[in-house]
Amino acid sequence: MKKYFVAPSVLSANYLALKDDLTAITRAGAEWIHFDVMDGDFVPNLTFGPKILADIRSESNLHLDCHLMVKIKNRSVESYLVPFVKAGASSITLHYEALTPEQLTEFLALRTKLKIKIGLALKPATPLIVVLPYLAQLDLVLIMTVEPGFGGQKFLPAAAKKIKELRGYLDQHQYPTLIEVDGGINEQTGLICKNYGVDVLVAGSYLFDHPDLAERLQGLLANETN
Repeated sequence: MKKYFVAPSVLSANYLALKDDLTAITRAGAEWIHFDVMDGDFVPNLTFGPKILADIRSESNLHLDCHLMVKIKNRSVESYLVPFVKAGASSITLHYEALTPEQLTEFLALRTKLKIKIGLALKPATPLIVVLPYLAQLDLVLIMTVEPGFGGQKFLPAAAKKIKELRGYLDQHQYPTLIEVDGGINEQTGLICKNYGVDVLVAGSYLFDHPDLAERLQGLLANETN
């Protein structure tokens, strides 16, 4: 029976009661937390840094799934990421579109050097083919099902085809790389993604903006597919 992970996105949490929200998602069965970092450059919004990540780590033992929507300028990839690793990140995902070829090579090498799980994220318009050569070096591929930069957007149905194609390629080559999706995930879109082979569902407002968080999270974790 396939196991799914749900990564509640703290982008949609109540920051004045973040400890309570962390307790709620843990009790509901979450094993991951999704932590969105935005720089106001690669995407127009601006969010968190390593300090808040460290605060979350001090209150939670869950897998801290860091999704960095950033352009790294005037410093090495390693020097940029080390503060997140020291703050307790379990995995770090960078956007393929934000990296130069040299930065991508450096990032892939950090998987071993920093002993951290790594992933590459793809915008909706980015073709899947660009990430295929690197799958053996990646722990996950994050397929964006909305345009990155804001929470609360609607799921883009075209993303389902990309999920299906990636699932087929991973199975054919027997890669253990996880498929993660982020954006517009709810009961209906989560089921679509599971049917096409996803492993990790990122959900934000669908969970945190409603009183039935536990029931909704358990629904996303359920093994039932069509």
